Amino acid sequence: MNIESHLERIREKIAHGGRVIIGLTGAPGAGKSTIAEALVERLQGQSVIVPMDGYHLANVELARLGRANRKGAEDTFDSAGYVALLRRLRDQTPDEIVYAPQFRREIEEPIANAIPVFADTPVVITEGNYLLLDRGHWRHVRALIDEIWFVDVDDTLRRERLIARHVQFGRSPEAAEQWVASSDDVNARLIQSTRDRADYTIEI
Repeated sequence: MNIESHLERIREKIAHGGRVIIGLTGAPGAGKSTIAEALVERLQGQSVIVPMDGYHLANVELARLGRANRKGAEDTFDSAGYVALLRRLRDQTPDEIVYAPQFRREIEEPIANAIPVFADTPVVITEGNYLLLDRGHWRHVRALIDEIWFVDVDDTLRRERLIARHVQFGRSPEAAEQWVASSDDVNARLIQSTRDRADYTIEI
């Protein structure tokens, strides 16, 4: 992965002053988090990651809604809350700390106010599946982000990564394969359909 070319796009935007918000989107297992972490490391204190996954609905709410068996679908997130966060990050005042939630895979729950975003942080990198979805509250996301990059990866590699991740966090290999086929792949097809709306594509 040529991280330097991606960094150059961000540095060009920083040069104009003000806050820059970069979105990374793509199917589950595409490598969004890995790229976000690499960018933050190279930006050396100038950036913070604010993942969309912090807006997963809590498991108790998913159970109430009857959606627990398809966690990760577009309607299993507080999309309006995520949009509100992006607006706060766009309009952040110098005396304000904006706190964002974080999703913790080891407990499969979001944790509120886990990520502080300071007013003098010039770059916010947000990553998630539905940044380019043009319906519901998701349709407001595009206008609040300076550039959205689509991370595209070979489907076989993506599925291998997902199965390994699910096994790492407690599923059996068989259950992991079933979840990928019945949930992750369904979501991936929807996300892939939004690819043409991206500003930039990263192919892995």
